[in-house]
This record gives sequence, structure tokens and C-alpha cells, in this order.
Amino acid sequence: MQKMRAFALPFVLTSYLFISGVYSQPSPNVQKRISQAIAAASKQTTLDYTAFVNPFIGTDNFGDVCPGASIPFGMAKFSTDMTGYAPAGTYGNFEIMPLLCPGGFNTCTTKLAARQRLRKNNTDDASPGYFSLTLNNNIKMEATATRRAGLERFTFPSGSKPYFVLDLANDLPASFNGGNLTIDPDKGRVTIGGSWGSRHVTRAVSAFACYDLLDGGKQKLSEFGVWTGDSVGLDAKGLGQTHLNLSVNLIGGVYESGALFSFDNKPTTVNIRVGVSFRSEDQACANAESEVGDSTFEEIEAAAKALWQEKLSKIEIDVPGTPANVTEMLYSSLYRASLTPNNATGETQGVFADTTSFYFDSLYCSWDTFRTFYPLMALHSPVEFAQIVDNYIDGWRKNGWMPECRANNLPGWTQGGSSADNIVSHFAMNYHNEASQLGIDLNELYSAMVTDAEVNPPEWNIEGRQSNVYNKFGYVPFAVLDVSSTGRQTREGSRTLEYAFEDFGIRQVAQLLEKTSDVAKYTNRSLSYRNVWDPSVTSDGFKGFSQKRYSNGTFSFNNPVDCSPNDKNTTRSCSLQGNNVNGFYESSSWEYSWYAPHDTAELIQLMGGNATFVKRLDHFFTAGYYDASNEPSFQTPVGYHYANQPTKSVDQVRNVVFSNFDITPAGLPGNDDQAAMASLLTFHLLGLYPVPSSTQLLVLSPFTPKYTIHNSFLNVSTTVTTVNFDAKSVQKTVPKNTAAYVKSVTINGKPSTSRCHLDFFDTFKTGGDIVITLTSDKTSANDCLGSVPDSISTGGFSKAR
Repeated sequence: MQKMRAFALPFVLTSYLFISGVYSQPSPNVQKRISQAIAAASKQTTLDYTAFVNPFIGTDNFGDVCPGASIPFGMAKFSTDMTGYAPAGTYGNFEIMPLLCPGGFNTCTTKLAARQRLRKNNTDDASPGYFSLTLNNNIKMEATATRRAGLERFTFPSGSKPYFVLDLANDLPASFNGGNLTIDPDKGRVTIGGSWGSRHVTRAVSAFACYDLLDGGKQKLSEFGVWTGDSVGLDAKGLGQTHLNLSVNLIGGVYESGALFSFDNKPTTVNIRVGVSFRSEDQACANAESEVGDSTFEEIEAAAKALWQEKLSKIEIDVPGTPANVTEMLYSSLYRASLTPNNATGETQGVFADTTSFYFDSLYCSWDTFRTFYPLMALHSPVEFAQIVDNYIDGWRKNGWMPECRANNLPGWTQGGSSADNIVSHFAMNYHNEASQLGIDLNELYSAMVTDAEVNPPEWNIEGRQSNVYNKFGYVPFAVLDVSSTGRQTREGSRTLEYAFEDFGIRQVAQLLEKTSDVAKYTNRSLSYRNVWDPSVTSDGFKGFSQKRYSNGTFSFNNPVDCSPNDKNTTRSCSLQGNNVNGFYESSSWEYSWYAPHDTAELIQLMGGNATFVKRLDHFFTAGYYDASNEPSFQTPVGYHYANQPTKSVDQVRNVVFSNFDITPAGLPGNDDQAAMASLLTFHLLGLYPVPSSTQLLVLSPFTPKYTIHNSFLNVSTTVTTVNFDAKSVQKTVPKNTAAYVKSVTINGKPSTSRCHLDFFDTFKTGGDIVITLTSDKTSANDCLGSVPDSISTGGFSKAR
């Protein structure tokens, strides 16, 4: 069984997670409490939406979800440090561990291995803004948070003397690069400053913490001092010493050093106030003083809950009429979709020091989030969306290119290219009329996008694209000589497909700004996905697949099965490894060959027409090529819409949801990836699917009879009513003669021009009523009764709304 090592602040993040989700052990009372709240909703006029959230969904099965205490987009997140798996490279800093030391100060178990302790099984508890667990020595640990600070509360067995070990150096990857710790016994304050590294970023980052120990004078220190140790015999403690100063160990080795202190009068409860900062120790203390001050634990928890209630109530569903598991999945997903990125405004360093722009951290990664995360934000939270867009543009101002996978002020690895282009273009397409009011200069936004497309960075590993060779050849060549820039020479097939869709995003904004020549230029480039289509490749009887290609025009064959769930070679490299010869990132050609969200009509022709396309898509799912845990697969279940067979999309989405998502800790198919999975699931449950960099939303079949989306900035609300909703349809396979398929769509009383898609400007931008009427007659519903969703090659996206 894994052991708990410390109560940690995982605020220095490459993503938003820290506790190994594999090891979460929620109390049975968590689910009981949620179920009771949902059941009681029919008797209440005002609902507490935070009561429907299960923070433990996705904390198992490598979902990498952090169940710790946080506020929406909070920089400080309080959770626990468990032995074993370190999810997604995210690491906690500033760890504190409560101890019982019956033999006194010098007997305390301060070293990592010695202080590890099992917790009581199934005692973890969490709700929005709150987290707790109980150790097997009956010490209970609780936490609640503000944006850059929080309170930790520890309850000790009666009659025991509370001790604490505070860790200066440790984080899970042992990435400490030096720092210092100071104890001020008169103030009852411990300050920490140092630098650490993390996965998906390229250098170390400075971080600071401030621990206030006296609870406004209600607590009194007894002993205090420092400690240091290692794994080969060092275990030293310095009673009364107040300072540690450690430089980088150039030979290597794990640092084990920190503070050790206890409290007088054997208090049962100990409260510790914590502030964190990326700027300085003084700033960390100021954050704790201004955001927590003298507030009680209950007051801070209530304030955090109020912030979550405001965020969650942006989408209000008919809870009594909705299956309970859908309610829980929906609000838990909405919760995770506001955990990150972390709002570190005012906490910048390096080139961003003292920026006047908003600053958000943990962009992990733009490749994960442009598909569904930001389109969901566009429906209900344009203010926060604009702040994050400002943050992306400021990255271009300061570094020359917009960020891709930034963490802690430092760039991480690019995955698909410059995915920020699709994020900022989605904002521009949906909120260009309000951009100035929201603090965004569209011309500056466009300049940042064009830089990504045209200016080759010296290292496209971390920002921008390998634009020189892509723009020259019309695709990213395999094994090409590139003498002007550096990057990992892999993923040539998938990078071409991603670059092409990023060019579509630029094309959209060029059209919006009436840049006619640029519209033509980037429309043409957006069709570059065709340049890696090899019509001669056959797999499972289907012909034509995306392949990587040499600069002389010849293709380099990769079996389309490689790196798919059906790949029998378990040692094959499929990600950012230098020996990834597959040509695709975290995916197979079977999956990536569907990827042209802006021009699926042409893909249909390349694959042999509607009938073959549908047959091939059926085979893709039944043969097991679909990978629910991977972002390139997000659009494939709704691909049938483009072939004018929308009922098959409805069936496939039902299958995808109930084969891969549920309300257990293992309820995600894989890494939540900064709520990419959460936002995808949200769209599925609402019966919608977004086309990024556009205003188009595909219409599916909602899992709830009614919901309202509130947009407080626009001061509008849009209600979607599902006529003939049948809860029996909300399962993996829709039973025969059960209403689940779209018969008609009306918008403010008028029939929609298509029952397969609608436009943001006609609906959620203006507010009003959308009525989706369902039928059990699958045959009659299997037609868009109007246009299929847009594609460039058939004249779609012909004008900006």
C-alpha cells in the first residue's frame, strides 16, 4: 500500500495535478453525500451546485486529477504527496507533515523514508474548495484555499504534542536546484525560497512560501530548529537553529532538509496559514496576509465555495429530470474545467516580470485544450477567456511567439505546433465585437498568429512551428535538412495536419479583419493536410491514409496500425521520443487520418465517398482503433454528421460516454489533460460539439431534458429544452423505440436551417430558447434536413459572423 509523505502545496505545476490519482481513497460518505444532494434537488428552489461535484473522479486509472483544495483558476492547490506514481510530471512543493514524536524533538522522523505513513483507508474527503484525509495515527489533515494562499488545519489525538516537519527541498522528481529556509520564532513564521524543475519545461523556476504558525496568537511554539538527512546515514537535527542555505549539488543526490517545530500546551487543533509566490518570500507572506488574514478556516472555505457556486451555476440543468450519474459527471467536469490554468497574475518573473497583462500558468498544453476546453469557456466565461487570450498574446510580445505548453514562466515542449493559434482565433471569431471591451486588440492578436505561421523560431521544440520547411514544401518533410532551427525531428505527419488546422485559424481571423490576400494564402495552406495523404496505403481493406513524406515527394510508409490501441509492439515509441519513427504524435495514422476538422467533406471524397466513409468510420470503432484517452480522437464520434448520418453520431457518442466515463475514481479514460476530457464530456452531455476557430456547434442528443447556459458578461441566458427526452436513452446503447434522435431544432421559435448544426451568433450570443425535439424513428432522423456541417472545400466558413 502506498504511503503519505507530506501535505503539499502543488502550486509549482506543469499541469494542475499532483496527488497520484491511482491512490485516492475517497470516503464512502463522499458519494453518499452527492447522491443525497441530487435526490433532494426536487424539493429545493435554490440549488447548491457544489454539492454535485465529485473531485475524485479521474484520480485513478491515470486520470491525473488533483482532488486538492483550490478556487477557480487558483494558483495555490493543497493536496498530498503520495509515494509511487508521479502523474503527468506534476510536482508539489512546500510540503508539511504532522508528526507524533513521543521521544521528543531529536526522535522525530524527518527524512523522507522515515516519515512516510499510511493513511486510514477510505478517509479522503473533498468538495470544491476543501480537501482532507486522516493518517493511520489518527491525525486529520484539512485544507482550504484562496488564489495564492490558504489554511491548513490539523487535528491531533487528544493529549499528544503536535510536531511538524516542513520540507525545503523535496518534490517528487528531486528537482531541487538550491534555496533557503528561515525560521523567525518571534513572528512564528517560516519562509522558503528556492528553484525547482518540472516535466515539460526546460529550466528551473523560482518559487517561494510563507508559513505563519501562531494562528493570530492563539498558538505558541515550543521547540523549533532545522534538519537535514540523506539515504546513507545522515540524520541531523539542529534545535534552535533558524536557517538553511543550500546550493545546487553538482554531483547529484536527493536533498532532504527543512524545518522542525512543535507547539506548547498540546493543542488538539493546529491552524497554519500559508502563502505562496513566484516573486519573493515577502510577496508570499503578503499574499497570506491579504487573502487569508485573520479569517477562520470556515470563512475561507465558505468564500471558496461561493466562488465555485458562481462558476458552476453558469450551466443549470434540470436536476430532478436528469439521471443522477449525468448530473454528477456534468458538474464534476465543469469543476475540473475551471481548476486551471492557474491565475498567476501579479506573480510573474523573468521576461514577464511586472507585465501589465494577465498572466496564467500551467498551459498544459495548448494542443490538449484548443479542441473543447476553450470552446466551452466561450459559451459562458468570456471574461476569463479574454484574460487567458491576453496572456497568450503577451507571450508573443515577450518571447516572440505565443506559448504552447508553458509552465511556471518557462516554455515546455510543443506537441502539435502552435495550437495557441486555434485558441485565440476561437476567441476572435466568437467575441470580436466585444474584444476591445474585453481588453483584446484584434490586430495584435492577428500579428501574433502570423508570427507563429511565418517566423521560424530558433527552437521549435518549445514554441512556434518548423515553418521554414512546412511553408516551402507544403508539409513537414521527413528527414529534411534544416540548417536554421532546432527541434525533435519526429511527428512529421501529425505536425503537418496540426499546422494545416492552425492555418485555418489564421484564415478565419484574416477573413474577420478583411485581409483578402491573407484569406487566400491561409485558406490554401489550411489544405496542406492533403499533401500527406497517400492514396496507395491500404489497411483492413480501406485505402488511403496520412503518411509522413520525404522532401523529394515520396512517402515513407508507416503501418497505419502502429501506435494505435491495436499495436502489438509494446516497446514502440509514439510520443516525443527521438526514436518515434511513426510520424504521428501519441496516435496512429488510423486515427489522425480523420483529422481535418475544417474540411471533412474533402476527407470523405479522399476516402471514397459517403458510403465508404461511414463504413470506414464504423470499422474504426468496432475494430478498436478509437482511443478515447487521446485528443485527436475527440471529433471522430461526430464524424457521421459530415456524411449526413447524424443518428450514428448520437449512437457513437452514447457508446463513447458510457464505455469510458463514469462517477468513480477511475471514471476517465486517461489523463484529463487540463480538463480536455472534462470539457469533451461536458459537450457530449449537453448534446453539442464545437468546431474550433469557428462559431459552429454540431447538434447531438442532450443527456438532460433541459439546461440553461448563463453568460453574465453578455447578460444573456440560453435555454435548451429537449422535447421527448427519455432517460432510458441515456445509456451505452439506445434501446429500440426510444426517443434519442433529433427530429427538429428550433431557435427562438423558428426552425433551424439544419438539424445537424447551429451557430453561436444565433443562439448563445443573443440568448433565448433552443428546442431540440427527439424521436425514436431513427430512419427519419438520419438526415440533416439541410446542410451538413461546414467544410472549406464545399464553400463552408465563407464569411465571418
